[in-house]
Amino acid sequence: FKGGDTCEYLLSSGRFLGEKVWQPHSCMMHKYKNSEAKNCLIDKHIVFIGDSRIRQLFYSFIKLINPQVKEEGNKHGNIPFEDKSASIKVDFLWYPEVNGSMRQRIKSWTEGSVAKPHIIVAGAATWSIKIHNGSNEALTQYKINITSIAPLLEKLAKSSDVYWVLQDPVYEDMLSESRKMITNEKIDAYNEAAVRILNSSSRNSKAKVKVFSVSKLIAQETIMKSADGLHLPESSRDTNAMILMNVYCNKILKPIDGSCCQPQPPLTLIQKLAFCFFTLSIIGYIIINLIHRNNYRKNKPCTDLESREEKKPAISTPNVSTLEMLLHSFCKLGLIMTYFYLCDRANLFMKENKFYTHSSFFIPIVYILVLGVFYTENTKETKVLNREQTDEWKGWMQLVILIYHISGASTFLPVYMHIRVLVAAYLFQTGYGHFSYFWIKGDFGVYRVCQV
Repeated sequence: FKGGDTCEYLLSSGRFLGEKVWQPHSCMMHKYKNSEAKNCLIDKHIVFIGDSRIRQLFYSFIKLINPQVKEEGNKHGNIPFEDKSASIKVDFLWYPEVNGSMRQRIKSWTEGSVAKPHIIVAGAATWSIKIHNGSNEALTQYKINITSIAPLLEKLAKSSDVYWVLQDPVYEDMLSESRKMITNEKIDAYNEAAVRILNSSSRNSKAKVKVFSVSKLIAQETIMKSADGLHLPESSRDTNAMILMNVYCNKILKPIDGSCCQPQPPLTLIQKLAFCFFTLSIIGYIIINLIHRNNYRKNKPCTDLESREEKKPAISTPNVSTLEMLLHSFCKLGLIMTYFYLCDRANLFMKENKFYTHSSFFIPIVYILVLGVFYTENTKETKVLNREQTDEWKGWMQLVILIYHISGASTFLPVYMHIRVLVAAYLFQTGYGHFSYFWIKGDFGVYRVCQV
C-alpha cells in the first residue's frame, strides 16, 4: 500500500534499476519528450538560482526542452534561455552563496517589483565551504542567512513552486587541492541546517518549500564517475531534471505511465453508472438467494417422530433461476472490475516502471516448463493438431506472452522477435480452429458467430 502521496517519495526516495534507470519509491516516473515538456511549460518562467551544481541542473533541464543547447554560457554569471515557439523562459542566476544578495533577489519577487517565476529551484553551500575553508563560523552565518530567506521562500511558495536542492556528497579522493576542505561531513552539516530551518524534515509534502533531497541518493551511487569529484556526471543530472519535470508536469499532462504526483482522478460518469449497476446486481442477487434458501428450508423433507418415516413435501425444491445465475455472473464481473479500478486507476497500491532483466523473464519460463513436465496427460486423439493439442499449444503461448508483458521483455530484441512468432502462431491456431469447425459442422449461423 502507501500509494497515495507519491510527491513526497519522488522528491526524497528511490533506487537505481540497473545502472541508469531511476525508480522512485511507490510510483512510476514518466520519461518526457521535448514536445511534452514544451506543452507542459508553455508560457512559464522558471528560475534556477545558486552555484555551479544548480547551473548543471539548469542545463539538463533546458535540454529537455531543446536538446541542441550547448553548455557555453558564462560559468560565473547569469545564463538566460528562451524558447519562443512555446513562450518558455528559463533563467540561471549565479548566486553561489546564501547571502544578502540572494535574499535581495528573492525579496524582489515577493514585493512584486519583478514578475514572479512559476518555478524556483535554489540551492548553494559548497562555495561557502570553499571560500571560508570549512570554518564553523561560515556554517553559523549560513544558518543565519537561510533563516532570513526562509520566510520569503514560503511566501513565494503560496503562488509558485519552490524547491530547495540539498547538496550532493563529493568524492573526496578526486577533489583538487583547492577543494579539499569540501568534505561530506561539512556538506551533511549544511544540509541538516537547511532542512531544519525550512521545516521540511518530517513531511516533505506538507512543507510549502519542497526539499529536493533525492539528488543526494542519486549522487551516492554515481559520484565516483564524476570528472572532478564535485560535479555529478551528465546521466545523474539528467535524472534530477527528469524528476523535476515529473513533479511539476504529471499533474498537468497526466501521463499514463507517470503516476508520481498525480492526484486521485475523479470518477467518470461511466464509472459511476457501472458502480450503481453492479451494486444493484449484488443487492438483487442477495435478495433472490435469500428467497431461494428460505423456500428450500420450507420444502425440506421432515421426519415423522412417531413412524420415523421421512415425509416428502408437496412442492419440489425450486431450481436456480436464470435471473439468479445472471446476477451471480454480474456480481463476479463487478468484483473483477473493482479490482481493476483499485490496481490501475486508483493510488491505493504502489506502482513501479517495468525494467527488464533476464532473471525476471526466464525464471518464470523455467518454472512453467518444470510444471509442464510433471503434469502431463495422455490423449485419445491420434491426429496431428487435434483439439487437445492446439488448446495446450495456445495455453502455454498465452502464459509466455503474459510473462513477456509483465517483465517488460520487449526491450530485449531476441525475446521480442520470438514473441512475434508466438503471436503469429496463436493467430494461426485461432483461425485454423474456427475454420475447421465451420468446415466440418457447416454451422454458419448468427448464434455461432456471437458465441465466438
